[in-house]
This record gives sequence, structure tokens and C-alpha cells, in this order.
Amino acid sequence: MKTQDRDKLLQTLKARFEANMPRHQGVAWAKVQARLETNPAALKSLHAMESTGGEPDVIGGDDQSGLLFCDCSAESPAGRRSLCYDREALDSRKENKPQGSAVEAAADMGIELLTEDQYRELQQLGEFDAKTSSWIRTPADVRALGGSLFCDRRYGKVFVYHNGAQSYYAARGFRGLLRV
Repeated sequence: MKTQDRDKLLQTLKARFEANMPRHQGVAWAKVQARLETNPAALKSLHAMESTGGEPDVIGGDDQSGLLFCDCSAESPAGRRSLCYDREALDSRKENKPQGSAVEAAADMGIELLTEDQYRELQQLGEFDAKTSSWIRTPADVRALGGSLFCDRRYGKVFVYHNGAQSYYAARGFRGLLRV
């Protein structure tokens, strides 16, 4: 990453961090910046999250487990929608294939899909996916039956749904988690 791109990303992350202090009480920006400046892979992942509309921010962490960054855009990141769940689902489509899969896109970005518990914890920090939905990490037993899970927030509640893993929709994307 070029120095000017890195500096611009750090400025964006700092501004978002300072504007959303309730998401990361007890965490100082200086600590975040120091950790990021020594981790080029994390900066690359955060750049990918930012460039696809994720608006990543610190949502927790500590000295032992590290910092947790998550996509905090109000809706599922626009640059990561219209994807089926995983490679197996993508390969099973014979017609009208999407551009890719959520699991592969997350891996390429160096991030993880949120679990159901992580998605619910994120929703405690704000209201996300009121008009969109996000794929979440699907348990192996559900995936083995051809299904996958996604979440959204409607009527003031978080809902978990199922769909065929090969499905994709313009309003469904995925949120990622990065441990730094």
C-alpha cells in the first residue's frame, strides 16, 4: 500500500473511531494506530473493507485477543452484494451465476464472515441492515443440507433466516470481522 493511501485510510478510520466512541469504550486511538502501523496485512484488509463500502470500525478487543474491526455501514456493504454463499454454491448454478461468493470474497479480503452471535453483538452497537441482509457463517450441518444463513434487522428485532446457498440477491451481501 502506498504511503499516501495508508495515511488516507488511517485518517478515515480515526475520524470514524472518534465519531463512534460507544462502539469501543476504553480503547484509545493511539493504541489502534500503533497496532495498525505494524500490520500491513491488516491495513490491506481494512482498505478492502473500506473500498467495498463496509465502513470498518473497532467494535472491541483487548491486549490478549487483539482489536476487532467490523463492517459498520448502515446497510450491507454495497460492493459485496449479489453473491451466493460459497464456491460449492457458485459451482452448482448452471445459469445466471453471480460474480462470486461471500465466503471466497471474505477470504480474499483477509476477513471472516460474522457468526450469528457476532451479528447479534454488532446489532447492540447500532441498527444495521434495516433494508438489506447479510450472509453469516453457516454451521456445517446446515450447509451440508444445501442451506445457508443470513440476518437482517426488521421491526426492532434481529432475524436469522435460511436460503439455498446458491441464491443471491441485490440487497444481500456480507459483513466481515478482522482481528488485529
